[in-house]
Amino acid sequence: MAGITVGVLLIPQGMAYAMLAGLPPVYGLYAGLLPPIVYAFMGTSRSLAVGPVALDSLLVASGLSAFHFSHTGAYISAAIFLAFLVGLLQMILGGLRLGFLIRYLSKPVVSGFSSAAALIIGLSQVDAVFGFSIPTTFDIQTLFFQISEVSLSSFTVSFYLGFGAVVFLLLFKRYLPHLPSALILVGVAIPLSFYLGWEGSGVKVVGFIPEGLPEIKIPVASVSQWFSMGPLALTIALIAFMEALSVGKTLEEQNNQSSLRPNQELIALGASNLIGSIFHSYPISGGFSRSAVNHQLGAKTVFSGFISAFVVGLVLLFFTEYFYHLPMAVLGAIIIVAVFQLINLSYPKELWQNHRVEFYILCITFFSTLTLGIKYGIIFGVFSALAHMVYKSSKPHIAVLGRIVGTNHFKNISRFSADVMTYPNVLILRYDGSLFFGNQGYFKQKVGALIQKQNAPVKHVIIDAGPIHYVDATAMHMLNKWILNLKRNQITVLWTHVTGPVRDAFYKCGIVDAEQTTFFSSLDAAVKYLHGEAPNFNDEKISNQVNQ
Repeated sequence: MAGITVGVLLIPQGMAYAMLAGLPPVYGLYAGLLPPIVYAFMGTSRSLAVGPVALDSLLVASGLSAFHFSHTGAYISAAIFLAFLVGLLQMILGGLRLGFLIRYLSKPVVSGFSSAAALIIGLSQVDAVFGFSIPTTFDIQTLFFQISEVSLSSFTVSFYLGFGAVVFLLLFKRYLPHLPSALILVGVAIPLSFYLGWEGSGVKVVGFIPEGLPEIKIPVASVSQWFSMGPLALTIALIAFMEALSVGKTLEEQNNQSSLRPNQELIALGASNLIGSIFHSYPISGGFSRSAVNHQLGAKTVFSGFISAFVVGLVLLFFTEYFYHLPMAVLGAIIIVAVFQLINLSYPKELWQNHRVEFYILCITFFSTLTLGIKYGIIFGVFSALAHMVYKSSKPHIAVLGRIVGTNHFKNISRFSADVMTYPNVLILRYDGSLFFGNQGYFKQKVGALIQKQNAPVKHVIIDAGPIHYVDATAMHMLNKWILNLKRNQITVLWTHVTGPVRDAFYKCGIVDAEQTTFFSSLDAAVKYLHGEAPNFNDEKISNQVNQ
């Protein structure tokens, strides 16, 4: 039942999304035929329903529009080849185990991008639904100009039909969310269009849809097309993977499962796109609405994917003629209602209240996507997120610690000033970050300033190195010179909570040697050592052997 329902739902959605991609509606059915079967063999999610989706369709349309094809056939061939190239890149990325790259698409970037893309998608369907066109790049002045130019006489049957279709879908979503509203709408619109003669009244209809399964043909392209489409294909490959993985994880969390394997998902999606392109599919991914339906109706295995593909195949073989009178305004309404679910207003509000910088990252992604296009929106969003991460890592938090009175615990004296005690001539620090070329100068400058700031001359510096998980060559060189310089000024450096790899690196680089006793398992052990209260060696102080 889950497979049948998803297959039936895929028919109007696939046709609508193909139209969004600038393709004839039948290519949406082709995209729902082979990819679900291929994914069923190779995917790791039991509920993910792959096929044409709104976001990928928009990426295809906006990306290919820059190439200015001479005729429709060339555009269709390019879209099919794009699916082949996307699949090839996804399989290569999965084979190289590069699924971790998706981690660099932070949630603020994804949210800003998705909201902007949804707005662009919605505006792109205004012409089909309401009768006036909006440019794909957002221009609010042009929008108001277009609306002002529309006279009441231009509000034909298409406008009322499109508006009514949107209201119909919204009401079903609000009061009857478990029913296939898109399918019901299509089932009502087609006979009404036929018997009332809407095509003769100026309503655009889907028209002739080729009957039968697609022919098998390997996509071919020139060398220049391989290189020119490479950046677009890589963008779609990563976005499609991100979308499928996020949908799969959402459904898994509802069942407390953890079977998704990112690298295998890349390979599965890649194979679905690559093999699908041989059967005239354009780029596909995992759709949220169909996957949610698949999950809600109790799909426990990948067999539902075979059933949904079988339903699409039956339509292609025997029922395409029945979709001739389907109004394009209905397909546009399905797209508008579906994609505006991508706009999340609560998350920006949450970021504004709790993470102001990440709110600005979301805004950068949102507005750059609207004004510069989808590809550049992602680039600007990722770049701004990475720039923020690099900035934060270049200035990690450094805390001056003191002992909580009556305990062996040490806390930040600025947070627990009334409850902590410090020791004269001893500066205890915690450095909350790794040490590398980008922040080694900050470490030296900040610690030097703290040494100078103390009331009594500092003779010992104890560093809690628990958060330091990595020290690169530049930072090692700085530490070596810095420790030697402190020794000349009769200041010793002691380290606690040093991880094994960092401790080994210290020995290899000559920062410490086997004669020195600078590593301790706790701050309490280091303080006792300085005050002549040597703790039990086996329990408190770490041996200075290189291989420990």
